[in-house]
Amino acid sequence: MLANIMRSTAMLAALGIAAPAAAETTLHILHINDLHSRIQPINRFDSTCNAEDDAAGECFGGVARVATAINTLRDELTAAGENVIVLDAGDQFQGSLMYTTYKGEVESEMMMAIGFDAMAVGNHEFDDGPQGLSDFLDRVDFPVISGNLDLSQSNLLNDRVGDYVVLDVNGMQVGVVSALATDTVETSSPGPNIIFQDEVDALQADVDALTEQGVTMIVALTHVGLPVDIAIAEAVTGIDVIVGGHSHTYLSATDEDRAGPYPTFATNPEGTLVPIVQAYAYSKYLGHLEVTFDDAGNVVYAGGDTMVLDASVEPDATIAARVAELAGPIEEAMSDVVSEASEPIEGSREVCRAGECPMGNLVADAMLERVRDQGIQIAIQNGGGLRASIDGGPITMGEVFTVLPFQNTLATFQLSGADVVAALENGVSRVEDGAGRFPQVAGMRYVWDAAAEPGSRIVSAELETEAGWEPIDPEAIYGVVSNNYMRGGGDGYSMFATNGMNAYDFGPGLEQVVADYLAENTPYTPYTDGRVSQAE
Repeated sequence: MLANIMRSTAMLAALGIAAPAAAETTLHILHINDLHSRIQPINRFDSTCNAEDDAAGECFGGVARVATAINTLRDELTAAGENVIVLDAGDQFQGSLMYTTYKGEVESEMMMAIGFDAMAVGNHEFDDGPQGLSDFLDRVDFPVISGNLDLSQSNLLNDRVGDYVVLDVNGMQVGVVSALATDTVETSSPGPNIIFQDEVDALQADVDALTEQGVTMIVALTHVGLPVDIAIAEAVTGIDVIVGGHSHTYLSATDEDRAGPYPTFATNPEGTLVPIVQAYAYSKYLGHLEVTFDDAGNVVYAGGDTMVLDASVEPDATIAARVAELAGPIEEAMSDVVSEASEPIEGSREVCRAGECPMGNLVADAMLERVRDQGIQIAIQNGGGLRASIDGGPITMGEVFTVLPFQNTLATFQLSGADVVAALENGVSRVEDGAGRFPQVAGMRYVWDAAAEPGSRIVSAELETEAGWEPIDPEAIYGVVSNNYMRGGGDGYSMFATNGMNAYDFGPGLEQVVADYLAENTPYTPYTDGRVSQAE
């Protein structure tokens, strides 16, 4: 395992970074990000894997495999006299029934059992408000950090989430700074007492504070996404390495299907290359970065790779047994078959956050069908609320929950045509960032122009009527169904919160609505029909 993961020397040499010298100090960083409560193994669609497929060697990840991979590497490296730290770049919360049922207790238990050295706060750590994060902090003894949060107004979190931490690694002082995406106020539920600061300004201040303390090796453990990580590397002086999350980016030194190289490099203001790493999501990969510093704390070598945690990685027996114990009550209820799919239902973030996707059509259709007799004409569902695909064949309730883990309820309200268009503008405003606000719709269709400036991208929007398609009238009032998260202004849909009329936010659970719709339409055949299209 160790031999397979130490690579990239030739690539780094080409970039002008020399291979490590024997007298210099090397640090090994083992890292994961965006676990999203994938405590159990996952299938190729990132959904919870059933026992039969796992036994057949068709599944990936799960915390028992994460534990084996980390412990094996850590033991091998430590035995060889190497320096090792284990980091998590945030979003342990939300994404499976393990979180829905236990609300972070399982994630904290597993992180403690594995032995993490530090964790960044992810946006989904606020999904149950500050109280949810506070409860998590009560259960862990490793530092959880985020340097661009002003928590002075939060009774629950003030003085509990540090700006940074200094890790003592065999006498070597490693500073770890952190930042969280500032749009967390829209993508989660931090509440009004959590104040977000500019990532670059906050990180520079924390790096400067560490430098004044004599700490020369500084790792940024961030939850902002790869594009922002690159911008941070280019703007902040003193960061040696960035270990990131949030964008679920698959970086690899060897896989041709990667989203980018591992590490990816950016140039800081002093002209020095900064290695940036990320390891996709959902426990499928473990990242291993090897960094060598000279006596002044400058990076002279950075290499490594992500390793896939497939069936070749034997799950840790103790953790696997504990996961099975925790899963028992859940699996009994979630193993119920609710429907059947004639083929896989595509619900990946890459597709559903950029255009019409089959899962978006399924969910939006189900929402609209449920409340159409209440005078509702339009359904709008955020693509980021769709968290997995579903394989062809029998569909279990557990699979539906994996796609829709947030326990959102249907929210119905009335909205002017002008605000419907404004909502669509918001939805397509950050496609380049992979933002979760992309609007999946039913009862309407729209055309958008990716080349236009955000705020002016909607080319046309039309309502489906018995007489055919009619342009959305800015002055008319329409019945809209969404989910209660969006109705409250989540993902930038502030017009739903401020301008929605006659709102009712307490409809049935979205997962049950979709399960019922699938049951009524079995076998379900996924499709797209051009309801969302780009201008040519």
